[in-house]
Amino acid sequence: MNKTLIVLAISAASIASASAQDLTISFTNLTHGSHFTPLIFSAHTSDQHIFEINTEASEGLQAMAEGGNTALIASDLAALNADVVSSPAPGGLTAPGQTTTFDMTTQSLNTHLSMSAMILPSNDGFVGLDALEIPTAVGTYSYYLNAYDAGTEANDEVLAGMAGGAPGVAGFPADPLGMAGANATGVTTEETNTNIHIHRGVIGDTNPEGGISDIDSRIHRWLNPVARLVIEVK
Repeated sequence: MNKTLIVLAISAASIASASAQDLTISFTNLTHGSHFTPLIFSAHTSDQHIFEINTEASEGLQAMAEGGNTALIASDLAALNADVVSSPAPGGLTAPGQTTTFDMTTQSLNTHLSMSAMILPSNDGFVGLDALEIPTAVGTYSYYLNAYDAGTEANDEVLAGMAGGAPGVAGFPADPLGMAGANATGVTTEETNTNIHIHRGVIGDTNPEGGISDIDSRIHRWLNPVARLVIEVK
């Protein structure tokens, strides 16, 4: 191979390397008794977001935070040429203590990583990551993720069945553990902070047949952080 061909080969390899990044992502639920609805991960440009703290939730974020529906977020991201991985966990839900691991290849312009998933049981609580700059050096990087409140629904902590997962309908839709109570009077009827903010946590009670909450404080309460994210850059 002559010198010109060698230079061309090196240039082609450099372009290929710059055009994509291969990642292995591991996501762990750190809570004692809460599940996460189907996860959505996205690699995107630096000016794009799934959510931003202290701003009003988008229609897509509301649908995710209140009912676990990520379809609108995924559609919006795809229109922006973002790289999207939806529902990588087997069976959809990520159970307490469960780790979900998957591979992701990102385009060169998509340098930032975001994710979200609803917390069950909660009214509009979600675990999230907002536009983390993806490391470029080969290695393994760990992060802890907080829970956020979408600010779109009062945290009444009342089990409402599947109707409770619809945007604008009060109540939470389900407890995958089947340990939620019934007949609660409700913790509150209003949300004073209607922007996205750090979740103050669920209150719950220990009365399965009434009380103020259908969330069992012995099982479902959590404190931040609620998840761990590990990114392996290859």
